[in-house]
Amino acid sequence: MANTPLAVLDLVPISSGSDAAQALRNSIDLARHAERLGYARYWFAEHHLNPGVAGTSPAVLLALTAAATSTIRLGSGAVQLGHRTALATVEEFGLLDTAYPGRFDLGLGRSGGKPPATTDAPPVATDVVDGRTPGGLRIPARFSFEHLLKSPRFVLHKKLLQQPGAESQPYDEQIADILALLDGTYTADNGVEAHIVPGEGADLQVWILGSSAGISAQVAGANGLRFAANYHVSPATVLEAAAGYRAAFKPSAELDRPYVSVSADVVVAEDEATARELATGYGLWVRSIRSGEGAIQFPSPEEARAHPWTPEDTALVADRVETQFVGTPGQVADQLEILRDATGADELVITSITHDHADRVRTYELLAEEWSGR
Repeated sequence: MANTPLAVLDLVPISSGSDAAQALRNSIDLARHAERLGYARYWFAEHHLNPGVAGTSPAVLLALTAAATSTIRLGSGAVQLGHRTALATVEEFGLLDTAYPGRFDLGLGRSGGKPPATTDAPPVATDVVDGRTPGGLRIPARFSFEHLLKSPRFVLHKKLLQQPGAESQPYDEQIADILALLDGTYTADNGVEAHIVPGEGADLQVWILGSSAGISAQVAGANGLRFAANYHVSPATVLEAAAGYRAAFKPSAELDRPYVSVSADVVVAEDEATARELATGYGLWVRSIRSGEGAIQFPSPEEARAHPWTPEDTALVADRVETQFVGTPGQVADQLEILRDATGADELVITSITHDHADRVRTYELLAEEWSGR
């Protein structure tokens, strides 16, 4: 476990006073640093209608980043299938693999997709007492996302991303179609075969991303795929997500045992006080997402301190703020080891946002140096 790989998840954040073009340049620069520092892979998330996030198309970002790097694995964390088809997804990543063979991870997320009538998820018991695991990992109270699904922005999001009258394909069927198209085994109900060029036979690692023991974990396990559990999005459910995936896992040609990565949001600096100063904007940024407004441009510490916090604001972001790992390299690495041990993670995915790009690069540098010595 001492050599647990570290990976990077990047949202392509836009800092206040900056713009999307600079955010893109920053992300490509960070990917180059991550490759030099020995990170195992570099993933781009997919988000829409957020004034402070430029990561709208993982495939485009991956093509640009592949051209600027040479060895690090690159991937989507995740392509959101709720508004896409299996064919379009396989074609895009088939093109990427043709241009840069064997370097890509196809990370898939549900986000708005239609689940089956039942997920058949087994009950998952977690050993948590007073909000912590025996090893000390913080597991906060469960956060409800229901208000976000009803927000005007989410409704607009769905309207603009889908064709009028379109309905998302059930997620388990969509994953099955993607795997069949990649394998060259897709056959329609009328017996007609589909063979995708490029795409069929692409040298991709397929991952499923999820935040609970529900449909995503079940689909990942049943198909013998790699699974990424999102502690940085939903820390309350990370243990049940990992356990649900393992319980559902069936060996495949790709994997003979479960493989889990777990994400964490971190900020690292030479001393704890500096790290906490750099992380000051995180709570306000999370508030903008959780309120349904959409991610704002990442605020400076001064801008964040100027916000008049209400008790409702504080409660809205409490689980995310208290599970962000902030401190010196040693302090953050200690927390990552606790997260790894509690979840049994085979890999850890690190996401970090600071107002200044140099501070974000420094987070990854300091962490890589500390981690390599453990």
